[in-house]
Amino acid sequence: MTEKSTLLLLISIALCCTQLTWGYSAKEDARIIADYKRQLKFNPSELNHAQIARKLVHQANWASVGTISTNSMVKDYPMVNIISINDNDVDHKSTGRIRFLLTDLDFTGPDWQNNNKVTMLFTDEQTLHCMHSRPIIDPMEPTCQRVMISGQVIRMNKDDTSYDEALVSFVERHPAAKNWLKAHKFYLCELDIKNIFVLDYYGGPHNVATNDYYNVQL
Repeated sequence: MTEKSTLLLLISIALCCTQLTWGYSAKEDARIIADYKRQLKFNPSELNHAQIARKLVHQANWASVGTISTNSMVKDYPMVNIISINDNDVDHKSTGRIRFLLTDLDFTGPDWQNNNKVTMLFTDEQTLHCMHSRPIIDPMEPTCQRVMISGQVIRMNKDDTSYDEALVSFVERHPAAKNWLKAHKFYLCELDIKNIFVLDYYGGPHNVATNDYYNVQL
C-alpha cells in the first residue's frame, strides 16, 4: 500500500468515526435545548402552555379539523377540513369554548354523526406571526406555536339558555354565517374538549389539563 493510499484510508476511517458520533442522542439534545434557553434568558411565563393554547384558539377565526371520513371515495381515511370557529362571549371576551357551524352538505357534518371524535389544529401561522418574525420561523418549527385539541362534537340545543348568545356571538365574528343559516341548514355545535397538546418549543408536545385551559384569563 502506498503512502497516499494509507493516508486516504486513515482519513476515511476518521470520517466514519466522526459520523458515528453525530448520531442522535436524547441527552445531547436536551443539553443543547437547555443551553439555548439559558442564552435566551427565558421567562417561564412565555412557556405557560395553557395560556398559549387559549391564545391560539382565541386569535383564530378558523381551525383545521380532522375526522374519520364517511365519504365513499375515501371511507375510513382521515379527512381534513376548514371550519370557522368562535370562542367569544357576547362581550367579545374569550371563553375557551370552541363553537362552530356545521352542515350535512359538507364533509365534517356526516363524519361527526358517524364518529363524533375530532381533532382541531390551531397554529400561530394563522395570523402570519411566524412568517413576520425575524428571523422567519418555518411553520413546522416547534417555535411556531400550535395546539392540537381533541374532543367530541356536540350539537347545541336551541332550547339551551346559552344557545342564542352563542349564535349571536358567532355571527358577529363571521357575518357571512347569516347566509349559511338561511340557505344551507347549518347548525351550531361545540367541542367537548377531552385532550389538549401544545407544541411551543423544542423537546416535544405538552399535555394541558382541560381545567387549566379554561381557567386562563386572557
